[in-house]
Amino acid sequence: MARKIAFHLNCLEQGGAERVVSNLSNRFVQNGYEVLVATEWQGEDEFWIDERVRRVHVGLREGDEKKPRIVQFLLRIRYLKQFLKKEKPDILIPFARKALYRGLTAAFFIKIPVIISIRTDPVGHYDRPFDKVQIPFLFPRADGCVFQTEGAREFFAPRLQKNSRIILNPLNPKYIGVPEPVKRTKTVVQSGRLVDFKNQVMLIRAFDEVHKKHPDYDLKIFGRDTGDGTKELLEKTIRELHAESYVHLMGASDSLEKELTDAALFAFSSDWEGLPNALMEAMALGLPIVATDCPCGGPRTIMTNEVDGLLIPIKNQKAMEEGMNRLIEDPALAEKLGRNARKIAGRANDEAVYEQWRDYIEEVCGAYRKKHGK
Repeated sequence: MARKIAFHLNCLEQGGAERVVSNLSNRFVQNGYEVLVATEWQGEDEFWIDERVRRVHVGLREGDEKKPRIVQFLLRIRYLKQFLKKEKPDILIPFARKALYRGLTAAFFIKIPVIISIRTDPVGHYDRPFDKVQIPFLFPRADGCVFQTEGAREFFAPRLQKNSRIILNPLNPKYIGVPEPVKRTKTVVQSGRLVDFKNQVMLIRAFDEVHKKHPDYDLKIFGRDTGDGTKELLEKTIRELHAESYVHLMGASDSLEKELTDAALFAFSSDWEGLPNALMEAMALGLPIVATDCPCGGPRTIMTNEVDGLLIPIKNQKAMEEGMNRLIEDPALAEKLGRNARKIAGRANDEAVYEQWRDYIEEVCGAYRKKHGK
């Protein structure tokens, strides 16, 4: 009999963790599992989930937002605990930082196995004073953990590392099997939110130098404005460089598999990331890539330098400039790297990722049952 799986996260609004949960929920329910997604709120622009997946609200209720923050925190745990007691899932899988803490606390009273999932660089996200109190107390209660990279796993205690798996994000199928372009355009591309840690300012400054050598090339950055001031900073940089005619902020796009596929190369400039979906998608499209080797090791996890892309140091404008020039000036190398990059589809397609999660869930549930006699 298929298991009853409960995922827990804040919402299903467009984002990396949300996309993975939506994808996994759909795959599990399509394979006969009962799937619940317990969320704190409804986002404005959320991923689609199969109608057979049950979405349950476990967040604050009317009037709760007026209560003190500590009371709200305790209520969130209480509501999640009530959900678990009522639904009795076979396993709880919380995604992202605060959801992990809520899930491990609530599940302690219910006695069910919990697999937590770390979705970002732990440095700066799991090392604050609040985390240093919570993690030693809560994380030993986790029955398993899914990481995206080895670098993220190495941040945590040996016990958590021992009981963990590294599983890639699943690629959206629309990026797999896209035909190679007959001819590449003279356009450098990047996709991803406009946000400070993606260091698109450095990319623009590096490309400005590339453009001096290759004036027939332009740069297009696809991505939505996050409202953190990055878009305005990028616009200011473009004006300062008088680059309006060859550096373009394209906004968000739902058809990147068409917009990007014939580009000359993909430039990834982040200072840190978890496991960047945009980079995986560029690889699946067969784009020649120059990427920062950023912590916690996302690019290094999916790419091998000089084999399926070029890895460069973070925050190094000169290295980014040289990497772009090299791919522009050596089309044979660019095409070789792009063709090799396509192979990521073999290990990050929907089915492969689903099977890894399924097997790990079964392993954790089996070990829990053996340990607790359930």
